[in-house]
Amino acid sequence: MIIASQKRKENIAEYLIYMWQIEDIIRANNLDIERIKENVIDRFNLDDNQQREMIEWYESLIDMMRREDVAKNGHLQINKNIIIQLTQLHHTLLADARFAEYSAEFYKTLPFIVELRAKAGENPAGEIETCFNALYGMLMMRLQAKEVTEATGKAIAQISRFVAILAHYFKLDDEDRLFNPDNEQKQ
Repeated sequence: MIIASQKRKENIAEYLIYMWQIEDIIRANNLDIERIKENVIDRFNLDDNQQREMIEWYESLIDMMRREDVAKNGHLQINKNIIIQLTQLHHTLLADARFAEYSAEFYKTLPFIVELRAKAGENPAGEIETCFNALYGMLMMRLQAKEVTEATGKAIAQISRFVAILAHYFKLDDEDRLFNPDNEQKQ
């Protein structure tokens, strides 16, 4: 909760990856708040008030996961909404000639996105979600100490660069500094 709030303000990409990880932590603990308290919350050095807030935060996420039927897989609507916002911003940036460098970075990334979407099968995710799926998959591989091929490393490096730029523009837009003529941003 504290980490999520901080990441949300600083870097939307890190926030989204973190929230996907929280969803998986909740699933790994069978949506059981007592197990989460024991395995996660108790590991933090929190005062009683902070601990109560964290428990309430996890309980609300558990409740949302049950109500939205994502207890086994999938993502919470609050996380899907971020993908939607990022996708909308992505299309806006591509359509605006002032962001030619953004477009160039996207087109450098596109072959990797196309390849990943082809591997996804019948229901591939959109371009932006595909990038996040790749980044999250890499995080899981690293946590499991799995070996990464040179080609995968190259793809992830490019996707990371592209997502970092998108996250930067998201932050500027969120602060009303991206398209504000008084604070015109250069790339």
